[in-house]
Amino acid sequence: MTDTTDLQSTLGCLPIEPAAPRPRRSRQARVVWGPRTVTVGGDAPVRVQSMTNTDTVDAIGTAIQVKELAQAGSEMVRITVNTPEAAAQVPYIREQLDRMGVDVPLIGDFHYNGHRLLTDYPACAEALSKYRINPGNVGKGDKRDRQFGQMIEAAMRWNKVVRIGVNWGSLDQELLAHLMDVNSKRPTPWDAKSVMYEALVTSAIDSARLAESMGMDGNQIILSCKVSGVQDLISVYRELAKRCDYALHLGLTEAGMGTKGTVASATALSILLQEGIGDTIRVSLTPQPGEARTQEVVISNEILQALGLRVFVPSVTACPGCGRTTSTTFQVLAKEIDDYLRQQMPVWRTKYPGVEALKVAVMGCIVNGPGESKHADIGISLPGTGEAPAAPVFIDGEKALTLRGDNIAAEFHQLVETYIEKRFGGIPATEVA
Repeated sequence: MTDTTDLQSTLGCLPIEPAAPRPRRSRQARVVWGPRTVTVGGDAPVRVQSMTNTDTVDAIGTAIQVKELAQAGSEMVRITVNTPEAAAQVPYIREQLDRMGVDVPLIGDFHYNGHRLLTDYPACAEALSKYRINPGNVGKGDKRDRQFGQMIEAAMRWNKVVRIGVNWGSLDQELLAHLMDVNSKRPTPWDAKSVMYEALVTSAIDSARLAESMGMDGNQIILSCKVSGVQDLISVYRELAKRCDYALHLGLTEAGMGTKGTVASATALSILLQEGIGDTIRVSLTPQPGEARTQEVVISNEILQALGLRVFVPSVTACPGCGRTTSTTFQVLAKEIDDYLRQQMPVWRTKYPGVEALKVAVMGCIVNGPGESKHADIGISLPGTGEAPAAPVFIDGEKALTLRGDNIAAEFHQLVETYIEKRFGGIPATEVA
């Protein structure tokens, strides 16, 4: 314990500053479809994007998955455009989305033959809002600059954003060989990993500058250097951010599935975002059997919300449980409330502006229950093992009522709904109790 004298001397120091992500510095791109504009970089919030895993030739199936991803919170959705048949379906996918009232911008993912598809299928080029170009597979030798240039020309013709996305699994081998040769002549050669880092960063920046020399607006260029190792990603993006001010797409490629992919992505992205690096993110998860594709969007949202960068859905605070809470009532109720809030958000975003900032607490015993409930907008402290069968409910920091009996969960669920309607629907929240 600190005695009074020590405390007084401590208070003479500077206050402890709250941790916060550093401000970002980058140009701003504008990804547009119709009246919808998604700004990326500059003073824009960090954007969330995802990618379909449907066969793009299946226009209806792809449009449905794009809609699901958009409703989950993806602000841009990438689709594979790898064959003439896929390119021919892109305008129909866009048409289906427009009919459903889904104006999320579409990104075309091109590899190897993008120059030809964008040239031969102008309706595809027009229907997309952004093109992903991988400089490692646009062609070799004399073809590389020419085929890269064709894609840049299409972007300029249709006024589209491009992401120049380097990936260590398909790195430009000619560039890598050149850098290895240069490295071998150094008095003290770098290790192979450092050379690979340099190749990734050089490929991205040199490609962006080449695009600008062709007339591309630098503000409409987004860069990425995707790797699958956490420390590798951090190393590469720190250097990339030092050397350029293009907007940056952030993501751990081939992160994996389940907890492995989730933890690895959250770790890498959180460190970089806290340092002010990254303007748009994707969590690249391998879906587990039966798992919705939207899970990667949920995790992206949770990362940004945990860092305080964005607010997407109301937060539910719940204790982990211990020997005081042998009943699972609070666990079931916390899950029911969390699932309900997420399911309702597509409607509530327009019906109840500001509802995403709502804080709900579902606690399992008297130790931290009342305190956490007071800090939330609305919270309940359920009885733990051996505690009196009563559940105080706190609204806006004050104890409002106590629930008892066998219907506590259903009654609290209704209180949350009523609170949302009254607070965010224009009725004073004081009337809730």
